[in-house]
Amino acid sequence: MAATKSDTITEEEISKVEEGAYKSTPNKANDNIGFCSSAPVVTIAQKFIAEVIGTYFVVFAGCGSVAVNKIYGEVTFPGVCVTWGLIVMVMNYSVGHISGAHFNPAVTITFAIFRRFPSLEVPVYIAAQLMGSILASGTLALLFEITPKAYFGTVPVGSNAQSLVLEIIISFLLMFVISGVSTDNRAIGEMAGIAVGMTILLNVFVAGRISGASMNPARSIGPAIVKHVYKGLWVYIVGPIIGTIAGGFAYNLIRFTDKPLGQLTRTGSFFKSASAPS
Repeated sequence: MAATKSDTITEEEISKVEEGAYKSTPNKANDNIGFCSSAPVVTIAQKFIAEVIGTYFVVFAGCGSVAVNKIYGEVTFPGVCVTWGLIVMVMNYSVGHISGAHFNPAVTITFAIFRRFPSLEVPVYIAAQLMGSILASGTLALLFEITPKAYFGTVPVGSNAQSLVLEIIISFLLMFVISGVSTDNRAIGEMAGIAVGMTILLNVFVAGRISGASMNPARSIGPAIVKHVYKGLWVYIVGPIIGTIAGGFAYNLIRFTDKPLGQLTRTGSFFKSASAPS
């Protein structure tokens, strides 16, 4: 096979390389790679993909268990609770080291408020989470015959106020646990996935029959968009966000600090202490 131009190296070029004086001709193609090849862009793209995949499987498995139980009746309510806890734990350990395994716009917003997460990445994460939820909900709608009785989204069984209060309380607990196991250096980081998964399992046991135990706006918005069921949807957007912010605030109040309480409770000092290492 004939040698190409790039295969031909003269003795003069070799000597220049040995002397450290040779400089390759600038490659215009490499210069044109530009923005999309930069490390920050690649990193945020990886996080975006991780959040899409993670949220997809959380919703696919969790909502899938709801749909299968309503259609075939073999999963049972305790089985649904266990499924939600297990899938969150599994995906936490799968992509937590890449994106932080939020899978939840309320968690992302709360981390950003308390300076545990870059504010500029919030829209990217929320878009990824909504995309994952919508794709998973669409998949379930294609695989199963989803009648109104088999709807796998969240609709208040009682009043909107009752479900709202429940969502605030269980979201508070969820974020309180997440703050403890993932933002405090004194916690055992390897146990974060188990702690968060078990918290969700317990919350679904308590509130699942009444509010659906969403704790996650994306989890409720995806099925609502796919099946066009918007009854009480605002409860599952407002409730989790209020609850997670309150949970993050509560944990930051008890986080170890050497500052006096009066200084800690001032707005500026509080958020600075929240962003400082434990």
